[in-house]
Amino acid sequence: MATRIGFCTLSGRFWTRNVYARRLSNDQSLGKKSLGKKSLDTILVANRGEIACRVLKTARLLGIRTVAVFSDADRNSLHTKKADEAYYIGASESEKSYLNIDKIIEVAIKSDAKAIHPGYGFLSERAAFAEECQRAGIVFIGPPASAIRSMGDKKEAKMLMTAAGVPLVSGYHGDDQSNAKLREEAEKIGFPVMLKAVLGGGGKGMRIVRNLSEFDDQLESARREAKQSFGDDRMLVEKYVEKPRHVEIQVFADTLGNTVYLYERDCSVQRRHQKIIEEAPAPGLDDQVRRELGLAAVRAAKAVGYVGAGTVEFIMDVDKKFYFMEMNTRLQVEHPVTEMITGTDLVEWQIKVASGEALPLTQEDIPLLGHSFEARIYAENPSNNFLPDPGRLLHLSAPHQEVNVRVDTGVEQGDEISMFYDPMIAKLVVWDQNRTSALNRLAEALRDYHIVGVNTNTEFLINLAKQPSFVAGDVHTGFIDQHEKSLFPEAPPLSQAVLAQTALSLVLRQEEIKDKMRIGSMQDPFGLSTGFRSVPISYFIDLSSDNQTVLARITKKSDSKYSLTLVSGDNQDEVDVDLSHCSIEKDAIALSGILNDESFQCKAVFVGDSLHLFHQDGRYKHEMIPSFARETKGSADASKDLSFDAFGTVVEVYCAENDNVKKGDILVAIESMKQEHRIVAPYDGTVTEIFYKQKDQFSPGSPLLAMEPTQQSR
Repeated sequence: MATRIGFCTLSGRFWTRNVYARRLSNDQSLGKKSLGKKSLDTILVANRGEIACRVLKTARLLGIRTVAVFSDADRNSLHTKKADEAYYIGASESEKSYLNIDKIIEVAIKSDAKAIHPGYGFLSERAAFAEECQRAGIVFIGPPASAIRSMGDKKEAKMLMTAAGVPLVSGYHGDDQSNAKLREEAEKIGFPVMLKAVLGGGGKGMRIVRNLSEFDDQLESARREAKQSFGDDRMLVEKYVEKPRHVEIQVFADTLGNTVYLYERDCSVQRRHQKIIEEAPAPGLDDQVRRELGLAAVRAAKAVGYVGAGTVEFIMDVDKKFYFMEMNTRLQVEHPVTEMITGTDLVEWQIKVASGEALPLTQEDIPLLGHSFEARIYAENPSNNFLPDPGRLLHLSAPHQEVNVRVDTGVEQGDEISMFYDPMIAKLVVWDQNRTSALNRLAEALRDYHIVGVNTNTEFLINLAKQPSFVAGDVHTGFIDQHEKSLFPEAPPLSQAVLAQTALSLVLRQEEIKDKMRIGSMQDPFGLSTGFRSVPISYFIDLSSDNQTVLARITKKSDSKYSLTLVSGDNQDEVDVDLSHCSIEKDAIALSGILNDESFQCKAVFVGDSLHLFHQDGRYKHEMIPSFARETKGSADASKDLSFDAFGTVVEVYCAENDNVKKGDILVAIESMKQEHRIVAPYDGTVTEIFYKQKDQFSPGSPLLAMEPTQQSR
């Protein structure tokens, strides 16, 4: 493995950028390290999935004994296998397991854990949890409870930031929480405004209100979501900055009074106020703005007596003026991009600081080299408003990890993406010497991510990485809506190359199955597909889909050469393929070679009666079904049942059977994967049947209610 060396002019010494990658590849290079004043020889990780695995990896490198916890849904999860010990803490629902403070403290005492690392989410920003750890004599690897409480209360945080000289957006943070007062303040500020939960985070309890007529409805929805997520429905009202960028600063402080910033991350491209892709450093910022951001973040951290890793988030306008938004008092999901550009291991820093040591580097010693991207790989359907798509990972292969490519994950093939938790599969992180090279590397790595069993956002991310405005660094929080056409292009007719690769993969799969059957039955070896033949073998394959009808004839000329004839209507195409590589796995075939004088490579994954082809232009699914099954498909009338394409829970039902409703009326509010959604009437009509009541759970596609359109709407 090659090691890049960069020269850090600030410190006057050489520095290796790939410290983290080198540690991951060679555990023996570290050995046990001194942890200073407190010997944290056993750490319990009070989390699950990707972040639990991430923390466990660094702890193991430091020679620390590790303890994991798990719920019913996570009995066989990867993080339980990575830890030295694992303890059951309750049912799948978060409030019965990962949010159960008493149970986690009980396990920590039982396992003799000296410290608890909360990861992010769950209890990481609960001041009460930090206090319970202290009462139990257990080190909480995070900030003091007072800092969590101050920054968790957005009203108090705004007051502290004002005193510390950190820029703020104009808004109302008062005690009068009546709807009338909030509406009055919104009119004073001027629309559009942003409603935010006082104890919010992660995009929950947050709504953009563009005019007075929608204010009450949006306020009610935001309050309800905030109450459900944080147990508090108090709201802030702030001026909404048009075309804003989301820029955040990684800060770190120790118990000895030292505070530094590790530069900025841009997290502007989001869906439903949640991040999809992050990069460091932020594109288009000069050194002066970068330094001003960093110093403002340090002032914010010092204002609350901060200790450990934290992130100060800013909204930045088109003139690069920035305003404090909030502080996340924990390690962020996107921390790897900071590690990649600074050569640090922030989890190691957390453990060192929690043990009483000083920060490993001073501000002048922290380098800034190259560019890094992190893409969050989710089990979700981007074409259906990014709704989660829980299910089993029937096939999972990730890009090869190297110095420049890192995959942080908490799942493996065969695992279930549960409806109970965030649908993240992994974080794909890349680094290169500049933004353009890093972006090219990201697109290449995304094409090497092959997942079958759930819908994912990988193709969307590939489109994003190639989108001209994103390539130019022109990012903002409304980016997806602005560039919807280019990010969600209509599916083109299947290309000649895709059809040929699909047909050839099917033939090779069939030949492999036949060969195994012949060898297993001790038949004549001259019957093998690789045996000598005096005449070529031909196969016929129907590649018909809903949009195209294609018949393929594949003729095998030799072990590596094939000719294909593709017939669609009156069109007939001839394709020649010369394979240079063919590897066959249990459920997949990887091919590369020359197709009509152009090089190609692809991977076909076989699951049940489906073939999933991954190629340079995207992914194609072929159902291997008899042709007569297609003939029986009819054009059924559109269903009058209203459903939702994800698992969820009914929050509120706003109508009754036999109610007359207007198009656009809110009928049902549901919660799915920690977000609230509303089902509205698609036309004027009458509600004829309601299938679920408040607090009922439902499955994807289940009808929630039935409507009969009025005569005018038919």
